[in-house]
Amino acid sequence: MALVSAQCRAARALLNWSQDDLARFARVTLDTLAAFEDGEAIPHAGERALAAALTAAGIVFIDDGAISDLGGVGVRLRDGALDEGLRPEELSSENDD
Repeated sequence: MALVSAQCRAARALLNWSQDDLARFARVTLDTLAAFEDGEAIPHAGERALAAALTAAGIVFIDDGAISDLGGVGVRLRDGALDEGLRPEELSSENDD
């Protein structure tokens, strides 16, 4: 499956990642990521690196028509993939970073 720009943007939103975050994790330049998200073609290696970084973070890519008859590509977050951090009652000076 080929990653599309809308999936990339949606995946970043699910993870609450900035473009800087994804570019760093995927080891691509910010310009490459911005171009891809704007719909420009980038080298396949860059696209694969983006998809790999997002997958490693818990993103599952959905192919066109794979889940519903309504069609369209999408993303979802794998169960347990999101680390929501400490609950407010668990915060203390001992775990303050």
